[in-house]
Amino acid sequence: MPLSPQQDILEIAQDASVLRFSPQAGGRLLSWIVDGEPVIHWPEHADWRQPARIRGGNPLLFPFLGRHRVDGKIGYWRDTEGTVRALPMHGFARDLPFEAHADVHGAGLRMILTDSDATRGGYPFGFRFEAAYCLVDAHTLEVTLSTANTGDAPLPYYAGHHFYFTLPHTQRGETSLELPRTERRYQQDDGSISAAEPGEPCYTLDEARILDRFHCLDGAPQRPVRIVAPGLNRVVTIDLQRPDSVPWYAVTTWTEAPGSDFYCVEPWLGLPDAIHNGMGLRWLEPGQSETAALRINVGALS
Repeated sequence: MPLSPQQDILEIAQDASVLRFSPQAGGRLLSWIVDGEPVIHWPEHADWRQPARIRGGNPLLFPFLGRHRVDGKIGYWRDTEGTVRALPMHGFARDLPFEAHADVHGAGLRMILTDSDATRGGYPFGFRFEAAYCLVDAHTLEVTLSTANTGDAPLPYYAGHHFYFTLPHTQRGETSLELPRTERRYQQDDGSISAAEPGEPCYTLDEARILDRFHCLDGAPQRPVRIVAPGLNRVVTIDLQRPDSVPWYAVTTWTEAPGSDFYCVEPWLGLPDAIHNGMGLRWLEPGQSETAALRINVGALS
């Protein structure tokens, strides 16, 4: 797995499980290898000149995710006072260095981003955003996103994950995605969110109807999300019902091209342009904090 010599790569290992991170490149989880096989995809030739554009790992989406726009221009948002500000698609977290703190027991890593001159122009709020990863065991990874309002004004946000799961493109048709009760939506060309369609309990990953789609959770999930990949003899289970977690709003499915050897399954706290449409927009009062948690387990097909 070639990695840039200019990057400080941190490695967390437990038994047959290895996590690799680059805190300086957006606090990114680069890869997760279980029993010698990649679960989280990392490209063989990553272009570190633009880390946010590397198709792999788990880019952190904060403070807003997806595309937001004002008067048709992508990358802008309007606050409650009518001021328009520039903010990149998926936010700025994936472009900025995080402060890293390893777990004293060696099984986890916390990465922290706080407001600075680099963030206040497009997002004039005091915040502390933390991504924490912990290996529960060799096959189970717990991930939490914690957001705190350290300023003196209400803070809007909707964060998310962008997990790139390893999957040979030739196996999409035999690989299934199992979901709890959902409604399916997408972002239309004008930036608005489509009307809801009834979601299905199971799809195959070659279906066009789930490419770049938001599977909005209908209340508390009744079962976990599962990626069942017979060609890899693998089941990836994503548990979104963790204790003390705020509710996840949607699971987004996406891949880049017909020949991409990954498929993204992304738990999100809101939908694109939520700052304007309100779909999943969260507000934190000064001094308030909250955490969104999930747990990923990798197992063999029984």
